[in-house]
Amino acid sequence: MWSNVFQRARLQTGETFLIHGGSSGIGVTAIQLAHALGNRVIVTVGSEAKGVACMELGADRFVNYKNSDFEQELANEKIDVILDMVGGEYLPKNLRILREEGRLVYINTMGGNRTELDLSLVMRKRLTITGSTLRGREYAYKKALTEDILQQVWPLLKAGKFKPVIYTLFPFEEAAAAIV
Repeated sequence: MWSNVFQRARLQTGETFLIHGGSSGIGVTAIQLAHALGNRVIVTVGSEAKGVACMELGADRFVNYKNSDFEQELANEKIDVILDMVGGEYLPKNLRILREEGRLVYINTMGGNRTELDLSLVMRKRLTITGSTLRGREYAYKKALTEDILQQVWPLLKAGKFKPVIYTLFPFEEAAAAIV
């Protein structure tokens, strides 16, 4: 998440950041880090309870995608960066709600790998679309990323600006069941 949002998309203090899948593990991390670094955070979630939980972690607003169309809900927002793990039909909507010079980062395609792209919109708004995965990255890259996280994120952890979210506890004897 750090490499995609803060390195590739260059999320800057004060920018507005939309996270699709705000209640996911990556979403929970992204909310807290972006909030701690001075960003306005908006998330999409699948229930009101998940939205409330995201707001308790630092999100400023949520959109329940099961009840509302996020594009319509966020049409008047000025979104600088979007972290998308859905893909598919979200692409055109994402492009329309991004502000000029906006950045869109893909980290998964749960909603599908294929979609239609309006290149003229990308050009008119001077948008950046990127994405990555850590799979297949060389050791040197992962080492440098780890060092950056230690320098940039560790102080936030030490300062208590990030709290782990624990869904359930397992006794040691059931450790194998915990990772299924």
